[in-house]
Amino acid sequence: MKLAETLAADPSRSRGRRFAEPDSAPRGPRDAFQRDRDRIVHSVAFRRLRHKTQVFIAPDGDHFRVRLTHSIEVAQIGRTIARVLGLNEDLTEALCLAHDLGHPPFGHGGEDALQRTMADAGGFDHNAHTLRLVTCLESVYPDFDGLNLTWETLEGLAKHNGPVASAPWALEEANAGFDLDLASWPSLEAQVAAIADDIAYDNHDIDDGLRSGILTMAELLDVPIVERHWAAIASRHPGLAPERRQRALVRDMIGTMVGDVLDETRRRVAEAGVTTIDEVRAAGFQLVGFSSAFSAEERELKRFLYDRLYNSAALTPIRIEAQRIVTDLAIAYRDGGVQLPPGWRRGEGETSRLRGIADFIAGMTDRFAIARHEELVGPVNLPDRF
Repeated sequence: MKLAETLAADPSRSRGRRFAEPDSAPRGPRDAFQRDRDRIVHSVAFRRLRHKTQVFIAPDGDHFRVRLTHSIEVAQIGRTIARVLGLNEDLTEALCLAHDLGHPPFGHGGEDALQRTMADAGGFDHNAHTLRLVTCLESVYPDFDGLNLTWETLEGLAKHNGPVASAPWALEEANAGFDLDLASWPSLEAQVAAIADDIAYDNHDIDDGLRSGILTMAELLDVPIVERHWAAIASRHPGLAPERRQRALVRDMIGTMVGDVLDETRRRVAEAGVTTIDEVRAAGFQLVGFSSAFSAEERELKRFLYDRLYNSAALTPIRIEAQRIVTDLAIAYRDGGVQLPPGWRRGEGETSRLRGIADFIAGMTDRFAIARHEELVGPVNLPDRF
């Protein structure tokens, strides 16, 4: 069952773009949200995601997820949910594809290092940096900086995790140029993008963890949601080889999570009685999500992944070395011994200079950061695996 048509974002009723765009250039038969999605796909920042860490250092293994493949997988899940609910698929896809554009090299480890080294310039936040990229740093158009995305796409990127009570400086800058109503909840499409991200990394990180050997099925079976699906697969396919059973596990868990989100979202929307997008934004709570029972199981799975994978003994020293690489590069550029390329110098004043350094480093891929460190600072000590 689809939701009311009035709850779906309508490109013909968009609040528009910050900068007016004359129709003199050829655009093709695309509406505003389709054009947003296409601008994201064609951006330099999107291409760089192919060499940025998801969980494992990107240069290591051909089969591990990176930020690019993760974003594509999030988009697939997001579009499926949006289609079934009758929401706008193109806006959902645009948000899913763009949600990680602001990640620096080496994932959250690199983000933590940039946050520390740039604390005196306002710090660094990857979600806020996504807004900075699409409103300022991506400069491919002749008449304005940024991608000039619609208000609905910018709102979704700013608030897909909910209202923003205290905005990082980069998000404040973007909001000052185009008020995104940060205190309200976002569209249902943005909420779908957020839950699709959770579903994707919950399950694909299991897949990569098993592939790496850091996780084992024996310990995964201590997690009730995994054990239940594992047993169901064995019942349907007796004697199935473990490797194929693992693939079926990931597929089945994604399907179960999507199904729960669909049922729970319909229930919440009906209970809230919302009939317009404005009422969605004023609802005061998240309308797209897991049921309470399933949410508890999903949180348990997340705790397991943090304990056994993200903070594992195998990955911790790699994360520490990755943070050292980012920190060393920031110090090298901050101290003035190494000059930024001309295109990365940001106006006058020390804060602007430091933020230009953060922009440059955040745009680096894993392998480019490693190469720059070896050139400017010294050798890196990353292991052969991961």
